[in-house]
Amino acid sequence: MSSKVYPDALSALRGVVKDGMTLMCGGFGLCGVPEKLISALHEMGVRNLTVVSNNAGVDGAGLGILLKSRQIRKMISSYVGENKEFERQYLAGELELEFNPQGTMAERIRAGGAGIYAFFTKTGAGTLVAEGKEQRVVDGETYVLETGLTADVSLVKAWKGDTEGNLIYRKTARNFNPNMATAGRVTVAEVETLVQEGELDPDQIHTPGIFVARIIDGSPYRKLIEKHTVRKRTEGSHAVVT
Repeated sequence: MSSKVYPDALSALRGVVKDGMTLMCGGFGLCGVPEKLISALHEMGVRNLTVVSNNAGVDGAGLGILLKSRQIRKMISSYVGENKEFERQYLAGELELEFNPQGTMAERIRAGGAGIYAFFTKTGAGTLVAEGKEQRVVDGETYVLETGLTADVSLVKAWKGDTEGNLIYRKTARNFNPNMATAGRVTVAEVETLVQEGELDPDQIHTPGIFVARIIDGSPYRKLIEKHTVRKRTEGSHAVVT
C-alpha cells in the first residue's frame, strides 16, 4: 500500500492542519464536497481558518458544520445564499467575507495552481468588486487586476482514486476540485472508491497523483440533496424529484 494512503480522515489531516491556516475546500453546494475531511476538521477543533470555497455548504452540512462551531474566521467565496448561519455571522460582523464573481474565483484558483500571480478581467469593473484593485483601460474597456489564489492545504473529493493519488471526478463533482488540487501546498483527497495503482485508465485521470499528498477511502457516503423540487403527482404518473 502506498504511503499516500491513510486509514481515515483524522489521520490524513494530523500534522497537516493547524490554527490560522488557509484552506481550499472543493465542491459546489453539497456536490463534490470532502465531507469526511470536513468532519475531521470539526473533530480536531482547528480554529481561525480562512477557507476558499464556492460556498459554505448549508446549515448542518458541508462547511456549515465548521461555521456553526465558529472555526472559520474568513470565507473567500462566490455564493453564500443557502446558509442562514453564514448570513447571520456576516451581517453581525462575526465573519469576514471576500466576495468573488464565480468565474473570477475559479480562474483565481486555476491561476494560483499554475503559478500565475495575477490576471486582468472585465468581470466586476465598475462595481464594488473592483474597489481597491488596480484597473487598466485597454481598447476602451476597463479591466480589473485579480490575484491568483493558493492555500496551505487543499481538501478535495473525487469519485475514484488510486493508491498513488490519481483522481477521477464524476459529473458535477468535477467543479472546483481539480483546480484546488493544484493550488494547495498540501492536497488531501477523499474518494468514494479507492483502487490499486494501475487500475485507472490514464486517459480518464483528471488530477495526476503528483498533486496529491494524502488520500483516504471515505466510503460509505450518504447522498445529500440540497434542494428538493417535486412535481405534483398527476393521474397515472409518479412524482419526480429533480
